[in-house]
Amino acid sequence: MDRLDVLKTFIAVADRRSFAEAARHLRISPAAASRAIAALEAELGVAVFRRTTRTVALTEEGAAYLERCRHALSELEDAARAVRGEAADPRGALVVTAPVVFGRMHVAQVLAGLMRDHPQLNVKLTLTDRNVHVIEEGIDVAVRIGELVDSTLRALQVTEVRRVLVASPDYLAASGPPETPAALQGHSLIALDSLTPNGEWRFDKTKSRSQRIDPRLLTNDVATALDAAIRGLGIARLLSYQVVDHIAGGRLALVLEDFAPPPVPVTVLYPANRRRSANVLAFLKSARAYFHSIGPLL
Repeated sequence: MDRLDVLKTFIAVADRRSFAEAARHLRISPAAASRAIAALEAELGVAVFRRTTRTVALTEEGAAYLERCRHALSELEDAARAVRGEAADPRGALVVTAPVVFGRMHVAQVLAGLMRDHPQLNVKLTLTDRNVHVIEEGIDVAVRIGELVDSTLRALQVTEVRRVLVASPDYLAASGPPETPAALQGHSLIALDSLTPNGEWRFDKTKSRSQRIDPRLLTNDVATALDAAIRGLGIARLLSYQVVDHIAGGRLALVLEDFAPPPVPVTVLYPANRRRSANVLAFLKSARAYFHSIGPLL
């Protein structure tokens, strides 16, 4: 088995966590798959899998090697397609990451259209609110919400969202809506730690730069904060796309709209060396078309 076949076997075993399933997928024998992994481990000098009678799991070294192998094979596939004149035909693997709620609501829709249009394209989508290390973790495209720090990554802004304050109609009827950010001090507040830098909520700089808050509930989970607001536990700061359906359904109402801070960009990031990748270019095109079709998320 040549080196490329060994790497493909390694990826197949890692994805399926089974030598038998990987062998079936690759149409080789389980013994051939085992020999390929044994040869790879002998060459690397480390174990890439932990094996028991029931499970196959990546070691720490194996997980790090896996993402680099994915990236290397993707580069080789892109090069081969370019030589054959197939650069406009996405195929093979595309690795995508996005924030959890935004990914479910929007990125999954982008990918559904992309996969429908390109039957030979396979996607690995990881939804996490952690900012992953794009190059180190073998990511092709990462969707980020917020201002970007300096980076060697290429970036394409596809839309914008807003930071908004919301509360249930019952809460506002009982407590009265605040008229200014300073009046929040007299209310029960629900805060996401990612939207509460330095214990503050920031507002339109021309009216009120920021307001120190003492939240009744501080959480890192969007669903928890959203549920608490709907149940009438207080005023929550969330992002507009997270609450738009609940506002339309009357479960939540906007608070202090006149003091809203500037919109937050939604950006697609990708490594510079992937700028000619047919898969990445197809994702960018689909993302632009999707967000143009649905209009502002504000």
